[in-house]
Amino acid sequence: MSFTTLISATELRAVADPLILECSFDLADTSAGERAYAAGHIPGAFYLHLDRDLAGSKTGPDGAFRGRHPLPERDAFAALMRRLGLRTGRQVVTYDRQGGMYAARAWWMLRWLGHAEAAVLDGAWDGEWTTEAPPAATPTDWQPGAPLVGQIDAATLLARLGRVRLIDARAPERFRGEVEPLDKAAGHIPGASNRLFKDNLGPDGRFKPAAQLRAEFEPLLAPFAADAVVHQCGSGVTACHNLLAMAHAGLGSGLLYPGSWSEWSADPARPIATA
Repeated sequence: MSFTTLISATELRAVADPLILECSFDLADTSAGERAYAAGHIPGAFYLHLDRDLAGSKTGPDGAFRGRHPLPERDAFAALMRRLGLRTGRQVVTYDRQGGMYAARAWWMLRWLGHAEAAVLDGAWDGEWTTEAPPAATPTDWQPGAPLVGQIDAATLLARLGRVRLIDARAPERFRGEVEPLDKAAGHIPGASNRLFKDNLGPDGRFKPAAQLRAEFEPLLAPFAADAVVHQCGSGVTACHNLLAMAHAGLGSGLLYPGSWSEWSADPARPIATA
């Protein structure tokens, strides 16, 4: 049996030879995730750093700003996965200590490589922890397949405003433009709806049941098909949490705008809304 959205700690313990990836991170202290990993992690887990492993150059070939966490080159991420032992059919499990907000980015990127057997650990790990480094991985010759997810760039999104459903995963006060601690301008992309990614979780820190997520997302989607739903956030990270929730709810995959608000707001020619 393979897992393609979420996996529980009990289910993970029953998986033979999983590839486990810790993605814990802190935007305010970019070494905090590595320190937490070194202090104790799931046995056998490797660490992925948001800036080094799950993001690429902030500047494109044309010199334009691509956002705070643009996607890395697809071939570079595939090469990293080969070095960590990824092979066709191997179950990958990603986790973090922030409710899946960074693990979901790694999950989306694995699907971007065409690897379906990827899931996020749902809730906290309740087993043993270790400070020992994982055994050295055996590199493979695995090659990525056709992407299982889609993305959209800023120019295409601008041209399609009003013809796509846009969902913003940021905190409501940032969406409304009341505060902006990170990016060039405050507000949101015109026509967007707000769905804070943390609303995908229940009081226990686990994702809400699929039926509940479906009931909460459906009013945001109608009347658009999944391929006309675009997800964004501040820098293309927590938007993946909403994409994961939608997939778990059986609502399709939608599209990711990787540059998100950090890229959009950096160009004063792009429209901004605050109402």
